Amino acid sequence: MKRFLPLACLAAVAFVPAAQAEWKPSGPITLNIGFKAGGGTDTQARLIGEALAAKKGWKFIYKNVAGKGGSNLARTLKGGPTDGLTIGMAVTQTFTYNPLLSKRTGYTADDFDFIISTAPTQMGVVVRSDSGMKTMDDLAKKAKAGTIKFAIMSPRLGDAAYLIQEKYGVKFNQIKVKGGRGVLNSLMAKDVDIGFIAGIQVKAVKAGDLVNLASAEAGRLGMSPKAPTLRELGIPYDFGATFVVFAPKGTDKAAQDALAKAFSEVLSDRSSKASKFVNRAFGPPPLKTGKALADQVAKEIADNTKILATIN
Repeated sequence: MKRFLPLACLAAVAFVPAAQAEWKPSGPITLNIGFKAGGGTDTQARLIGEALAAKKGWKFIYKNVAGKGGSNLARTLKGGPTDGLTIGMAVTQTFTYNPLLSKRTGYTADDFDFIISTAPTQMGVVVRSDSGMKTMDDLAKKAKAGTIKFAIMSPRLGDAAYLIQEKYGVKFNQIKVKGGRGVLNSLMAKDVDIGFIAGIQVKAVKAGDLVNLASAEAGRLGMSPKAPTLRELGIPYDFGATFVVFAPKGTDKAAQDALAKAFSEVLSDRSSKASKFVNRAFGPPPLKTGKALADQVAKEIADNTKILATIN
């Protein structure tokens, strides 16, 4: 005996494939980059875009909106289009630290949807190999004997340096420089004694020119597995960041899911230029999405609130 579905059920069944169809961009995707051209954020963003252009035929327009640790970009994208064609790439501290430091940033993490995390930063406390320092205790002894110039590329890392000097009972002369490349160049030129660098020190460390005294990440650095974390040394915070792709709040959920999936596919493909770059410069991509990424952002906000309370 044949059984027949009511017309309403047939209509619902027929509608399922269309409802579940994967989102595709209706035009070029503007990928806004929170830091200057040629840096780690810019390089990985463009390599991912190139891979997706070849793989899916998606077109990207790249815009560098640099300045204020990604805050200029966040302000630009706040309240922007929510069709999935306007996205940005910055680091978590843009949203978890900068707005806490000053209300004048004009935004909070709640103004954005976080799509996927693409890379860790591999933040290390770095010195030259000829400095005579091999441990943080060596740094403390040298600081007690004379002035130590500590290169800082952001206010949050200035807080980290403050907590280090409080831990060891010393004082540093903090030198503000622009970006990790500025720290690296200052170290190599012997303009400073120590500094925080996020990933780009790997070649110099492997060549024996630089040494990571400690990891400022939650875990040890792949390039220097013997260097302890700051937490292991008694400083109860992490000072690394994570590169993230984000969009204005309320961005189409289907667009977010499709973008996260596309970025993940590229970075999971170890043969892609983007994956090779990220793994070489920063380590394995975390690829957190959804609740896992939202929880990370919330935890960083809580930790940074405690740090600022301690500093102030």
